[in-house]
Amino acid sequence: MLNRLKKMDWMMLIILILFMGISTILVRSATYNNPLYPNHDVKTLIFYGLGFVVILLATLVDYRLILKVWYVWYALGIVLLLLIFVFVEEKNGARSWFEFGEVSFQPAEVMKLFLIIAIAALMGRRQGDPLRMRSDVMVVAAVAFLPFLLVMMQPDLGNAIIYIFIVLGMLWIGNVRYSYVMIGLAAVVGGLILFVTLFNAYNTEIRDYLKEHKKVHWYERINTYIHPEEASADDRRQSEYAKIAIGSGGLAGDGYLQGESKNRKFIPYTYSDSIFVVIGEEFGFQGAAVLLLLYFLFIYRMILIAYQCYDLRGSFIIIGIATMMVFQIFENIGMMIGIMPITGITLPFISYGGTSLLLNMMSIGLVFSIRAHQEKYQMES
Repeated sequence: MLNRLKKMDWMMLIILILFMGISTILVRSATYNNPLYPNHDVKTLIFYGLGFVVILLATLVDYRLILKVWYVWYALGIVLLLLIFVFVEEKNGARSWFEFGEVSFQPAEVMKLFLIIAIAALMGRRQGDPLRMRSDVMVVAAVAFLPFLLVMMQPDLGNAIIYIFIVLGMLWIGNVRYSYVMIGLAAVVGGLILFVTLFNAYNTEIRDYLKEHKKVHWYERINTYIHPEEASADDRRQSEYAKIAIGSGGLAGDGYLQGESKNRKFIPYTYSDSIFVVIGEEFGFQGAAVLLLLYFLFIYRMILIAYQCYDLRGSFIIIGIATMMVFQIFENIGMMIGIMPITGITLPFISYGGTSLLLNMMSIGLVFSIRAHQEKYQMES
């Protein structure tokens, strides 16, 4: 047991501890003197405490045992996504969370890790040989399409997009032929062009249909991104005030607990999805740069572990996890500075949220498990 724990990446653990401190102080600032969100900073520490326990337990479990029953995890994730439509009432135009008193749980978050495990197991059967279109690429696409569809139906655009990028990242590292890559890129570009064309051509009809079904927020988010000049002041408010608040921080920021400007009051969920605003306003460009540097080092260490793997399935899992986190970081920060559409994606390890944090910690535990069990794998092979 101690030998396995000694093989954890200590630089990643140190960075996680730094993330814990950063998250706690930012959540405290975002909820300071707000009676609606009491003790969120304390809850963040509790979630992190549970997360480190999860990492320790996951490190001790041989990841190959998890891969052997990948279909069980995948089926469990699908069942949880289906149960959303049975037991969860629609709130704010969406169904995404199971709520048990003060505890909430989002199946779409957990499904990310289950999908990564399933794809790694499927691609691992090729043992490094080029992936075939029908029996490999199409199978992976089919496995990802079902949870993607269920999450889109909730609707949860942010997590659904993450599924797509997980598949693309893992297929790329899985030795896919360049001809397949070109076909995929052509399909994506063509799909985007077709979507924008149809959205523009039937703009009014789409708006009326979604408004009738109480899902007009979908239209507002997409229309604000495609036609920012035509969007209403309310639709542009979050993006505009976020950019103003971040820009007002300048180089060094306004100081801790000093960034509660009139701009930030119009930005929802500054303790969660919009927490990067707090970083920019209170700690400025320097604080944001330090956070991005920590993210870079963290992802670099993950890729280094993937490169050193003897088992390709372990490499696939790590690349899937790294892809998931990189996209979430890019999307979350991008939507706050106006280069990406606004979605409900949290900033990994920083935003308040138990499900998201525990999933990320579980993912890192799986990375450590892969690193800890490589020597055993080499001896057996």
